[in-house]
Amino acid sequence: MKVTFLGTGTSQGIPIIGSNHPVCLSDDPRDKRLRVSVLVEWNSNTYVIDCGPDFRQQMLTNKVEKIDGILFTHEHADHTAGLDDIRPFFFKQGDIPIYAHKRVLGELKKRFDYIFASENRYPGAPAVEEIEVINNEPFRLGGIDIVPIDVMHDKLQVFGYRFDKFAYLTDVKHVNEEEMHKLHDLDVLVVNALRITAHQSHFNLEEALDFVEKVKPKKAYFTHISHLLGFHAEVEKILPKNVFLAYDNLIIDV
Repeated sequence: MKVTFLGTGTSQGIPIIGSNHPVCLSDDPRDKRLRVSVLVEWNSNTYVIDCGPDFRQQMLTNKVEKIDGILFTHEHADHTAGLDDIRPFFFKQGDIPIYAHKRVLGELKKRFDYIFASENRYPGAPAVEEIEVINNEPFRLGGIDIVPIDVMHDKLQVFGYRFDKFAYLTDVKHVNEEEMHKLHDLDVLVVNALRITAHQSHFNLEEALDFVEKVKPKKAYFTHISHLLGFHAEVEKILPKNVFLAYDNLIIDV
């Protein structure tokens, strides 16, 4: 399984517009982060987790020619605002399958009503096939079971997803014990680590490291990173040997 980090930044990305913060002025390409998303590929299958405002740029940068579907974690704009840019895929492939919580599907219908319209459709609009994701009900994609992981982003429910030995969680602040059991025996865990200081709805660095210690994957990668975490090169030096900061366009094999 091949995983490409399409974006590893928080909702504003890095650099932030108009910011003079040192990380925003960094020349290290690893400190330049688009909004968070990953591409997961195995055999001939290609799926994207989340579809934020940088989706078009991410698809072009990584020369993605087709997607078999999009899995949404939740409805926030940095995870959904690029949905209109599935049009080239739709024109070639037809309706694009999207997988999401029922609540998230409802929010997408409000924001992108023309995509979901059944009558008087705009001729250039894309169309999707809706698949509801339900907690504790794995679904099968490309010959493997995808396990939804139910977590909390402050008071908002968010889905993480497990693909065999790989699990992707973002915008996490709390995971209950029942869901923790779904994360045993992982080769790779991806989870958010927003910044150094505490945050109301995201793991900070200390919380992310504690979470990795509980899950005990062979390797862990941190994502959904803000400029307040610090310079990539400096933060990496203080991490355990099996924990890494992800960066845009990083490719790993699971």
